[in-house]
Amino acid sequence: MKELIEYIARSLASNPDAVTVTEEEVDGRVIFRLEVAPEDKGKVIGRQGRVAQAMRVLLRVAAVKDGTHAILEIV
Repeated sequence: MKELIEYIARSLASNPDAVTVTEEEVDGRVIFRLEVAPEDKGKVIGRQGRVAQAMRVLLRVAAVKDGTHAILEIV
């Protein structure tokens, strides 16, 4: 799942080297924190948050297949 988020974010970002994804497990949930360069935040979030929402949906589907619950935070 981490690779999926990283791949999508790197594809969208102007500075793909600045993309980092960290994974943390809290209370049975997996929290993914996506960090991008400040100038790429708008591209990753998208208009009215549509790109971020699509990434969250894909992450949720992948998590259900693994039998877990996942959350995406964009920092």
